[in-house]
Amino acid sequence: MSNSWKEEVEAAIRAGERISDRHIVERVRHAVLTQRLPPGTRLPEVSLGEIFGVSRSVVRRALTRLAADHVVDQRPNQVSRVRAPSVEETRETFAARRLVEGEVAALLAGQLDAETLSVLDAEAEAEAEAHARGNEPLRIERSLAIHHRLAERSPNRVLGAMLTDLVLRTSIVIALYKRPSLASCYLEGDHPRLLAALRDGDAAGARRAIERHLEGLEELLDLGPREAETDLRAIFGQAALLEGQ
Repeated sequence: MSNSWKEEVEAAIRAGERISDRHIVERVRHAVLTQRLPPGTRLPEVSLGEIFGVSRSVVRRALTRLAADHVVDQRPNQVSRVRAPSVEETRETFAARRLVEGEVAALLAGQLDAETLSVLDAEAEAEAEAHARGNEPLRIERSLAIHHRLAERSPNRVLGAMLTDLVLRTSIVIALYKRPSLASCYLEGDHPRLLAALRDGDAAGARRAIERHLEGLEELLDLGPREAETDLRAIFGQAALLEGQ
């Protein structure tokens, strides 16, 4: 369990707040996005209930919400698992994201205010710094922040919502198919090139930057099967940390 999560849980308990299905959804989604909870990982209701200190009914609600968001797979009489998309779905996901995010980037070219561009620049710099320090989870967070901010600022809200969903799906397939020998999926210069095109109002350049970025990520994948055996307690912490507060 990270110190920040432990502090959040302890603060919630001191304030008399009960851990809800929303808390579990947020933590599982974050763990998937940062590739700490790999595709195929089993998510037993009993284990999650013990880890988060909640009943199975709360866990069940959380898993249902995660299934609706395409984060986990739920099948009758089977333990839920983090989604493990097929190779075909992986290729389709990247193709869809290139189309959607390329259009969003083109629409945003020359339309972002100075404050938003400054925030995006800071995220790109933080990503590069995290990569230099070898902090891959933080690097992923900063990279995702850039793309989520583009989705939030999309002039077309439908495309923005689609992009938010595709960013999550892409993160899942990268976690599943990233080459085992590859320490990071960092593509140096990609985000600065994108931000330069957005700042200059170069719609075609912004679209190309997105396409190049996603094609580069897809090239880093080894589109073969993966087996994931993950210790949930190592991800979310011991249930004992929630007790005696």
